[in-house]
Amino acid sequence: MFKTATRYIKHLLTARHTWGFGIHSPYMYKFAQYVVYEKNSYYIFERIEHFRKLLVHSDKKIAVTDFGTGVSSARNVSDIAIRAIKPARYAQLLYRIVNYAKATTILELGTSLGITTAYLASVARQSRCVTMEGCPEIANIAGENLRQLGLDNVTIVKGNIDENLHAVLETFESIDFIFIDANHRYDAVMNYFNQCLNKINANTIMVVDDIHWSDGMQQAWKEIQQHAAVTSTMDLFHSGIVFFNPDLNLKHYKLIF
Repeated sequence: MFKTATRYIKHLLTARHTWGFGIHSPYMYKFAQYVVYEKNSYYIFERIEHFRKLLVHSDKKIAVTDFGTGVSSARNVSDIAIRAIKPARYAQLLYRIVNYAKATTILELGTSLGITTAYLASVARQSRCVTMEGCPEIANIAGENLRQLGLDNVTIVKGNIDENLHAVLETFESIDFIFIDANHRYDAVMNYFNQCLNKINANTIMVVDDIHWSDGMQQAWKEIQQHAAVTSTMDLFHSGIVFFNPDLNLKHYKLIF
């Protein structure tokens, strides 16, 4: 916790603060202004947040499997909703990214209870959204939430993501938007990143969650930034946004979000 707080203070001291000030790339400036710092709400936001409230106040318990340890334990759905689901402002940022990118193929690693998935899939009902979740019981709740929201453009793949990702990627010709929010360990994140590279196109945008959560995650983020396929990045502290467009100048930005 202390390390994370120290990292955040350092981020605040070195990041750009408002509306893309100092960003010279026209594309990245527009992205900062109209995606990162956009404040307008969309009609679907209120509906999705209603389901978040239901989950936060749920008294249901489920068996949660940790694929890192192989241990299954009972957990309250409300606890998962509070601790694991992305806060509304972050989930809504993902919605804006998908909308701005006009993404029609979407891959999410780490479904959790389906709230973030709902934001990703709601942008365009004709889009194809595949989301992967290790724990079957969590995936079942996510599936019910998505069903009630009428999002029939989502496919949930249950089971160990490390084992299933290759087969899922084979079902795509290319992927416009990728959200990595599963196993928060260096080896796993780099494995996800490297596998997904086989399906990117020039306009693909990837978001990697919790890039400063641990030393391993910081190392993964650094290596992603330095990868030859990456042409620009934005570090928002809680997550990193990765661009592959060859027309962008190789530059890495830190923003306050």
